[in-house]
Amino acid sequence: MYRDHNCGELNITNVGQNVTIAGWIQKIRNLGAMQFIDLHDEHGTTQIVISDNEEVKKQAENLTTQCVISVQGVVVERSNKNNKIPTGEIEIDAKEIKILGKCKNVLPFEVNSETNGEVREDLRLEYRFLDLRNDKIHKNILLRSKIMKTLRRRMDELGFTEIQTPILANSSPEGARDYLVPSRLHPGEFYALPQAPQQFKQLLMVSGFDKYYQIAPCFRDEDPRADRAPGEFYQLDFEMSFAEQEDVFKVLEDVITTVFKEHTNWEVEDGPFLRIPYREAMEKYGIDKPDLRNPLIIQDVTEVFKGSEFNAFKDKIVKAIVIPNGNEQGRKFFDNMTDFAKEEAGASGLAWFKVDEQEQISGGIAKFITEDMYMKMKNEFDLQKNGAIVFVADEKLEKVQKMAGLIRIELGKKLDILQKNIYKFCLIVDFPMYELSDEEKIDFNHNPFSMPQGGLEALNTLDPLEILAYQYDVVCNGYEMASGAVRNHDPELMIKAFEIAGYTEKEVESRFGALYNAFQYGTPPHAGAALGLDRMVMLISDAENIREVIAFPKNKKARDLLMKAPSEVTEEQLKDVHIKVDIDK
Repeated sequence: MYRDHNCGELNITNVGQNVTIAGWIQKIRNLGAMQFIDLHDEHGTTQIVISDNEEVKKQAENLTTQCVISVQGVVVERSNKNNKIPTGEIEIDAKEIKILGKCKNVLPFEVNSETNGEVREDLRLEYRFLDLRNDKIHKNILLRSKIMKTLRRRMDELGFTEIQTPILANSSPEGARDYLVPSRLHPGEFYALPQAPQQFKQLLMVSGFDKYYQIAPCFRDEDPRADRAPGEFYQLDFEMSFAEQEDVFKVLEDVITTVFKEHTNWEVEDGPFLRIPYREAMEKYGIDKPDLRNPLIIQDVTEVFKGSEFNAFKDKIVKAIVIPNGNEQGRKFFDNMTDFAKEEAGASGLAWFKVDEQEQISGGIAKFITEDMYMKMKNEFDLQKNGAIVFVADEKLEKVQKMAGLIRIELGKKLDILQKNIYKFCLIVDFPMYELSDEEKIDFNHNPFSMPQGGLEALNTLDPLEILAYQYDVVCNGYEMASGAVRNHDPELMIKAFEIAGYTEKEVESRFGALYNAFQYGTPPHAGAALGLDRMVMLISDAENIREVIAFPKNKKARDLLMKAPSEVTEEQLKDVHIKVDIDK
């Protein structure tokens, strides 16, 4: 037996007992006559003392930090107690030390929570097995496991059935590039790793399963971000037969609040979540994933500047953000915000002015603000004494909304006005069914398998860009955390919806043959959603980026530095799958 206790469970009640523990050496302190070792595992840390036992001193001669050892000894009461750890009242007087796993004398970086953030991330990922020994990262992975157990438990309690769907699947327009897998048995043909189990879970509804779920791996060839891992991610995927939008909302609100309340000590808002139509979200927050901890709201002041002498706003849409107590900010604050607006938000500039206690305005564009304009802003847009207001303008509504949204987020950070230690949720609803692509073509805005509001009549009579869909997102503290839709289960509707996006009926039958065919044989109305597991763990653990909650993540360039992937393969491997590589080197 390597151990009969872990490094976090011994306490004052164990004094006098002969025990064996094992773990990694976190720290060695040699005081001459005595030597102390902090022995650590995922359960905690226990102090080992080596005093007058010459044989044990000899056994400890070649020890280094991060060696794995087992220690047999007697639990004794510590004279200098450490109240910061559960084992701080005791230590083990070592009688025997065995080295179970040697460690190199020179580590690529020190393994502890204090210096972790200072180490270059690529180095941490190259030695991820060491990085995962860091308490903070290690606890994130353990938290992830606990959250997954809670998700499964709650979904089971709600009557859902866990079913696994294939990993080798077909290509599907989910909004990102596919990862393709060449077939050895079928030359020139490819599988695609699923961007989501979308078609399979809908087929399960056609098959008569009432409620499906799985914690599903998904694969999308997307550029990484702080809140999005490259390549692969996991989501709680679920679908319900005979369900409408409200049924899905109830499940989302139940599961999300259950998980958050069990795994955080922050305040968690109860359901029902605030519902915000997509267009309202873009108007008020400039983004479809608003952080509701930020009290600032974007307002349209275009009419205020009609006929104004301030030519920079002539014939433009003008958005404004009122800053309570903004008069307290100096010129440098507004200069810095102007630099941000230009460099990060894509604006040509940022206009502003301040109001003091006597309602005298100053700074920025104050000279262009007439008494009538000021009174409108005061009465209609809640510009108060000692406040300030910033403006951004552009000819295009979508552009000015996004610019104002980024400025709102930056103001929230710089002013430090976000509510602390709280999770605020909302449901973004009524997404547009379609959008214009970069090539100015009609494309799906969200999920192509969604039900359009108004059904076939809307598809036949409305401007595609005016059609709304039964699509929805759950947003938490500025992050999209879940996404879903009521599904389009009518073959005629499905063909028409894809036709508007440029797909012929033949293409729909070819690309989505299984789904299209299945819909001919009696399909119940169904709806569902997918909740991002990685992002949920990131939020609950308050991690800075999503890589901190994934055991073996890829770096910002989508490389696995530990396993050296992606990598070249042999010519023989390429021949097996009928592939020739043609790249310029």
